[in-house]
Amino acid sequence: MFASKRGRIAAGVVAAGALIALSACSSGGGALGGNTSSSSPDTITVGSAAFGENEILAEIYAQALEANGVKVTKKLSIGQRDVYLAALKDGSIDLIPEYSGNLLQFYDKNSTATSSEDVIAGLNDALPSGFEVLDQSEAQDADSYNVTKEFSEKWGVTSLDDLKKVTDPLTVGANPEFAERPYGIPGLKSAYGVTATLKPISDSGGPLTVAALKNGDVQLADIYTTTPAIKDNGFVTLKDPKNLIAAQNVVPLINSKKASDTVKSVLDKVSKELTTEDLIELNGENQGSSKTQPDVLAKEWLSKHDIKK
Repeated sequence: MFASKRGRIAAGVVAAGALIALSACSSGGGALGGNTSSSSPDTITVGSAAFGENEILAEIYAQALEANGVKVTKKLSIGQRDVYLAALKDGSIDLIPEYSGNLLQFYDKNSTATSSEDVIAGLNDALPSGFEVLDQSEAQDADSYNVTKEFSEKWGVTSLDDLKKVTDPLTVGANPEFAERPYGIPGLKSAYGVTATLKPISDSGGPLTVAALKNGDVQLADIYTTTPAIKDNGFVTLKDPKNLIAAQNVVPLINSKKASDTVKSVLDKVSKELTTEDLIELNGENQGSSKTQPDVLAKEWLSKHDIKK
C-alpha cells in the first residue's frame, strides 16, 4: 500500500530480523551479498511478504507450478518490500506476488499513473534489468475510503466527490503516513476539494480503525479493499471517480532468468482466474475463527480452478 506493502508489513525490527533470517537460510553465502543466485537453475524459489494474503498468493503460485511439473522451494513471510526485493535481486528468491501501484511507486516515486493499464505500463519501464512482471490479475488489494451505512444515507455519500456535500467536520482514521500520502489527506483536498483531518491509527485498517469508524470517532476510514470487515460491518466503500488511489492489481514479479514458457503460462492462468472476491473470501477464512492456514487455502482455491500450462 505503502512504499512497502503499506503498514501491514512490519518495519524496523521485523525487517532486520527478516534480513538475518534470509542470510541464514540461503545457500552460497549471505542472502543479500551480491547478484549471484542461490536457487538451483531448475528450481523456482517463491517468496512472500509478511502478511497472510501475500502468503496465500505465494502458496497458490507455488502449488500451481508444482502441479505443472516445476520444482519449487518456498521462503515465506520475509518482511517488507525493500527486504524481499533485495532478496529477489540477489537470487535468494525468484518469484513473489506483488501489487502493481505500490511496486511502481517504489521504483518511480514521481509516477502519476493510476489506472491499471497505465500502472502496468509504467512498471514495465521502471523495473530494474533482470526483473519482470507477468500478466496482472483483475484482483486488487488497494486503499479505500469507507463510511458507515448510516453516514452514507444521511449525507447521500457514495463517492469521494460527494463528500463536498457534508457540512460537518471530517476526520479520517488511517496510518500516520496518510497525512502525507498523495492519495491521503492532501489528495482529498487537491483532487476533490475536500478538507479533512487525520486521526492516526497504526493498524493499517485493522480492528482499531474499524472500531473508530463504527463508534463515530472518525467519519471515514482507510481500509484495504480485501478486508473482510468492510462486508461484515456493512461499510460503504466510496467510489473514486478521479482515480486518486492508484490501481493495486495482484501481479507476479519474477527473476527474468526463471520466467520460462511453462512458468509464464501457469502464472498467467492463475492471474486470469483470481478475483478480488476470491481475496476477500480467502482473507476471511485466514483471519476468521477457523484461521485456516495459507497452504490449505491455496490448495482449496486451486481445486476449484483448472490451472494447466
